[in-house]
Amino acid sequence: MSSDNSPQAKPELSRRRFLKSSAIVSAAAWVPAFRVGIAEASDCVPPPNLPAHLNVFKQGFENWSKGIVIDSLWTCAPRSAQECVDLVNWAAAQGWQVRPRGAMHNWSPIHVTPDMDCQTQVILLNTVDYLANISMDYGWALPAVRAQAGVYMEDLLGFVEAHNLGMTAVPAPGDVTVGGVLAVDAHGTAVPAVGEQRAPGHSYGSLSNLVLEVTVVAWDKKANAYTLQTIDRRDRDAAAVITNLGRVLVVEAVFQLGENQKLRCQSFTDIHVDELLGPPESNGRTVAHYLDKAGRMEVIWFPFTDKPWLKVWSVAPQKPLFSREVTEPYNYPFSDNMPDEIEEMARSLTRDNKASTPLFGQMMYNVTTAGLAATQSGDIWGESKNTLLYIKPSTLRIEASGYAVLTRRSNVQRVIHDFAEKFKDMVAAYEAMGEYPINMPVEIRVTGLDQPDEVDGISAEAPMLSAIRPVEQHPEWDVAVWFDCLSFVGTDMSHAFNAEMEQWLHSRFKGDEAMVRPEWSKGWAYRPEAAWTDTDYLSRVIPKGHCDGRPQSSGWNAAIRCLDKFDPLRVFTNDFIDALMQQR
Repeated sequence: MSSDNSPQAKPELSRRRFLKSSAIVSAAAWVPAFRVGIAEASDCVPPPNLPAHLNVFKQGFENWSKGIVIDSLWTCAPRSAQECVDLVNWAAAQGWQVRPRGAMHNWSPIHVTPDMDCQTQVILLNTVDYLANISMDYGWALPAVRAQAGVYMEDLLGFVEAHNLGMTAVPAPGDVTVGGVLAVDAHGTAVPAVGEQRAPGHSYGSLSNLVLEVTVVAWDKKANAYTLQTIDRRDRDAAAVITNLGRVLVVEAVFQLGENQKLRCQSFTDIHVDELLGPPESNGRTVAHYLDKAGRMEVIWFPFTDKPWLKVWSVAPQKPLFSREVTEPYNYPFSDNMPDEIEEMARSLTRDNKASTPLFGQMMYNVTTAGLAATQSGDIWGESKNTLLYIKPSTLRIEASGYAVLTRRSNVQRVIHDFAEKFKDMVAAYEAMGEYPINMPVEIRVTGLDQPDEVDGISAEAPMLSAIRPVEQHPEWDVAVWFDCLSFVGTDMSHAFNAEMEQWLHSRFKGDEAMVRPEWSKGWAYRPEAAWTDTDYLSRVIPKGHCDGRPQSSGWNAAIRCLDKFDPLRVFTNDFIDALMQQR
């Protein structure tokens, strides 16, 4: 990927520029989502020989960080699972590719690549418009929910909450879709507290590990066509499909559920970083202390500040005396709707005022502490959904690196402390050069792994390509520590910083102590110029991380063979995925 095609080089999507390129001038064209029908799209040759019943149009694409922005791509919004099959078979016959499009809450180019446009022989399959059905499914050992690929997690959690059911560890954004979370093994933050027993139907791993059944569009040799195929979790093929990087089209999935939990979420902004992220032999208010006490926590460490924002969730069937009950999610409006002065400073950080980064970090911390007090959100309690979902689309858009360090529970504080010390050293070294590559927070979470025995009532295998698939040769590794380093898109030296940190992570956490795998949705494979461009990382480091300590029958190559079997004509891919997802 050249520097001209890197995510940094792409401007923010311009509705006017999009409409101008489509030769649309009427006021009626100024609609949300920038859709333009085939008849009006005079600048691009439409897809040939389309079945007349398919709803196809041009639409802009913009991922979460605005790092990948494309003025227009051909897009189809199927009204049913059968229309998905019709579109895929049309694409296979015409030599086109199909990429599922959900909420676009993603950073990495596993979905689309920045060099695509409406001349590219690719069509996005919009799942959110019509593939949004949800229903309960009681045909399993425990209650389960059946949801189509375009269902938003907020809607899914709200639906099951009405049945007094829920999940333990879910992503903080509510706008991610079922199809999206299964592409990247989306996760939350949770391990069992000391003395806590896993409740039936719950898992401390990723959402992929909750899947009981999945329906996909896949190649059928007997039919000589792509068809709908339902794969039971007991089938070994399911392990390759339930974390798939978009190499198969998920239409529907069934998730196991457990009794909904009421959670208390307490925020702390008074713990010094040297205490919270201190060495493992230290006493006091450390991450390990809160994990033992509550099992669920998140650290948000603003740049150039010494007191992170710590959230701690604990299971609380009854409302604690001093907690505020919440009946809706997104209870931190100060982090979703930044004041004008912070927005302006944020923009200047990527231009000519890099030295304001320390002040900006302090302002973010001050806004957080004041906002928690003003909104009485420092101690909230309610149904799990209402405390776990807190990131809205109106949050500041940033780019993020992402890694999971698999290790044993007793080693968590050591892993976090060593990372924190390295991070502080690197930030100081870059500051001495007049550079401020990390101008948004560091985020730290801890989850369990995708343990097959947390799938209740059936014999299952862990997702083959999950970042937190257990390592068979190290059964003592039972947790993952997740690290994200955040910056605004276009920040000078951010890629160089992340490349250095990535190399350090892999050199520090290895052998019998730990292992590092990238978080599929975030930034990885860094070179100083851009993410996702280190060919050695793509061709050697990633496959090795999904092979070491595992039998060949469940490693990287086994997953690739299965996905290739389901899509031999390579309809569900792009140039980046073709380079990454090869047998090694």
